Amino acid sequence: MDGKTEVHVSAMDNGAEPTAIVPSDTRLLAAEAKTGAETEQTLDPLQAINAYPKAIFWCLLVSMCVVMEGYDTILIGNFFAYPKFAEKYGTYFPGVGHQLTAAWQAGLGMAAGAGAFFGAIANGYLVDWFGQKRVLLGSLIVLSCFIFMTFFAPAIEVLCIGEALCGIPMGAFATTAPAYASEVLPLSLRAYLTSYTNMCFIMGQLIAAGVLEGLVHLTSEWSYRIPFALQWVWPAFLIPILLFAPESPWHLVRKGRLEEAERSLIRLQSKSANINPMHTLAAIVHTNRLETEFAVGTSYWDCVKGFELRRTEVACIVFAGQVLSGMNFAYNSTYFYQQVGLSTSMTYKLAVGGNALALFATFLSWFLLMPYFGRRTIYLWGMGTMCVFLFAIGILNVQSGSNGIGIAQAGLTIAWTFVFQLSVGQLGWALPAEMGSTRLRQKTICVARNTYYIVSVVAGVIQPYFMNPTEWNLKGYTGFVWGGTALLTFIWAYFRLPETKGRTYEEIDLLFANKVPARKFKAYQVNAFNGVAPQISIMEK
Repeated sequence: MDGKTEVHVSAMDNGAEPTAIVPSDTRLLAAEAKTGAETEQTLDPLQAINAYPKAIFWCLLVSMCVVMEGYDTILIGNFFAYPKFAEKYGTYFPGVGHQLTAAWQAGLGMAAGAGAFFGAIANGYLVDWFGQKRVLLGSLIVLSCFIFMTFFAPAIEVLCIGEALCGIPMGAFATTAPAYASEVLPLSLRAYLTSYTNMCFIMGQLIAAGVLEGLVHLTSEWSYRIPFALQWVWPAFLIPILLFAPESPWHLVRKGRLEEAERSLIRLQSKSANINPMHTLAAIVHTNRLETEFAVGTSYWDCVKGFELRRTEVACIVFAGQVLSGMNFAYNSTYFYQQVGLSTSMTYKLAVGGNALALFATFLSWFLLMPYFGRRTIYLWGMGTMCVFLFAIGILNVQSGSNGIGIAQAGLTIAWTFVFQLSVGQLGWALPAEMGSTRLRQKTICVARNTYYIVSVVAGVIQPYFMNPTEWNLKGYTGFVWGGTALLTFIWAYFRLPETKGRTYEEIDLLFANKVPARKFKAYQVNAFNGVAPQISIMEK
């Protein structure tokens, strides 16, 4: 590397404007970067909150975009048991009543996911060209237009197309929010705010469950039109505020816009925190150059080249693990409750209670699990516990004729939801955001989220056939299917999921580059600041 490289790292205090280009050789840049990294690592969560309040504020708002995807996901799945919706878009079956056929249940269930798949792919390119802020604003505007199709849909075919089109901007929200949080926050807050995306997903589901429970007794088409119309609230609220959001400094560094990156850091950090943005910027520049030394590119193809393939694999399966753990079964629980004999009123009350418990579990995870346990440990224990619950639901179905058994199965489903949000639900968002190289972070998240969408579409197609009384009618036996996929994911995670808690992005880069086994990540010490990127120091504790 050229020892006379010039770097824009000029802000000497937290209120200064960038005014000069400071010549710096590679070792001096590494020294500055080391200071920035050490400052970041010494911040505990409370200190980080005091140092980065504005960054937290913007992360919270950006992640709020995901509320709409969570809302839409549970809305469509639970409309299948909604009387007026089934009457409008379903078919009458003698002795059963109005039902959407399994084919249309599958079509509607997978439509938004299919659209989100293409939205996520496009987002990987769009963010690279325009930055996260502009893409988010554009996606909100596009979504506002597509909601008209779902609201006014005269037939199920139009509704399905509208859901698919709405999914396109939702794919952008789901992949931008965790990437943005991982790029503007310090190490100690990284897992909290990337997993906050999951909390927004839950909030959307909780809002949808509450809306559905409140409107289920309406006898007109407004019982399902109002839930669609409420989706316009979020763009109207978010667009005017996000116009003033700062761009990610990592994106600006990758584009060579270092003075803008410095200004962005000044906006994100508190002046009273005594953190020199020059050092933070140096750490970002150093990490970007370290990855350049490892020949890390910025295209989708680079996600599957060299040691990036392993990183992409982990991100993809961790995200897909949310579906493989039984999410399509548990989160469309109102239909399951109906099939095991519970009343319509009871099913929606249980859905609201389950989503409220999921939100509570998220807070418990933040305060009781994440500060004390590693990502790998939480993920493994969560997946294993959910596997047991699913098999128990299947076993109980042997006596499914009893009302008490139906209530017990509903209770296990709610318990599954609680454990899911303690573990896999949170980390399925947080881990992909820190697993890929920083130069490929956005695209790694897009590939991982698309893996989720593909698995989710497959699950969405087959799940209605498991449950529909006019098809396979498995009821609680479906627990055996998803218990099996959860068991396979648990086995994969034991051998392949590394521990990244407390690791900087430089350290994660070096651990993957040196092919450290997943189960040994925690036991290695890394020196990422030797001055010349290829000269690394890595040793087992």
